Amino acid sequence: MELRHLRHFVALAEELNFTRAASRELIVQSGLSTSVRSLEREVGAKLFIRGSRPIRLTAEGLALLPAARRTLESAAAAQQAVHDVRGLLTGSLRIGAYPVDMRLLPLPAWISDFSSTHPGLEITVRQAGGAAMARMVANGELDCSLLDPLPDIVTGLKVIPLAAETLVVACPAGHPLSSEREVTLERLSREPFVETDPSWTTRIRSDSAFSAAGLHRRISCEVADWALLLNLVGAGLGVALVPPSCVQLIQAGSPGGEAVTLLPLAAEPLVREIALVLPAGEASSPAARRFAIHAQTRVPGLISDPTP
Repeated sequence: MELRHLRHFVALAEELNFTRAASRELIVQSGLSTSVRSLEREVGAKLFIRGSRPIRLTAEGLALLPAARRTLESAAAAQQAVHDVRGLLTGSLRIGAYPVDMRLLPLPAWISDFSSTHPGLEITVRQAGGAAMARMVANGELDCSLLDPLPDIVTGLKVIPLAAETLVVACPAGHPLSSEREVTLERLSREPFVETDPSWTTRIRSDSAFSAAGLHRRISCEVADWALLLNLVGAGLGVALVPPSCVQLIQAGSPGGEAVTLLPLAAEPLVREIALVLPAGEASSPAARRFAIHAQTRVPGLISDPTP
């Protein structure tokens, strides 16, 4: 079984599109198709249901995918073992990103420095919800990721804490709440809420806080973008619980947005943690392990909320 056939199979399984998978592997589409058919003949089963849009994996294809990823990772690790003797990193590093203020965790600078130190390494960055990125690390689609490590989404993964920040209340400037020194969950439950997607870890933390307090709240808007969320709050469509770093990041980039007032929550602090997550033990790639060390050396201790 040739590694290139497995690599082409994994690319097609992840892209579910021959054109994108061929482009990713830098081969023509016919070459990709021939490679996948060769693998199908070798394993004695169809791996894809063709003719559907998008194409889909068969039961056999779904069964092969985790093993194919592990095989490719083992081959990369074997190659890296040789390069380790010379202190080199090669191959790829796929990093999951998380929306935070660069003053809290300067991920772009970390990646730039790491890339300069290891020029033979191809680094790619992908962004999604925290729970989705944890699954992608677990199933081999990402090598590591920054995310909020809720216990139920990081089972079996190594978690390296890097920072933490307390969520604050965002309300429209001039709202009756804006004159308060702090706001209780009970008071907030009487206001319409602008919220993030239910899969986002900050949303999960907010839902859990209200549920634990026995409170119901009305969600008027549900979005998947911090900038839009804050603009909706500023336009008077509701209040929100937000990470201060995201507010500062957005306000720094678009000072003309709708005005919001930030207030502390009068309750046990609702804390968003930020950690680097990677597969545990030898399941993690050499590049991910080295990047974890690189990140840790740039965070001397647990970072508190950034100052405005």
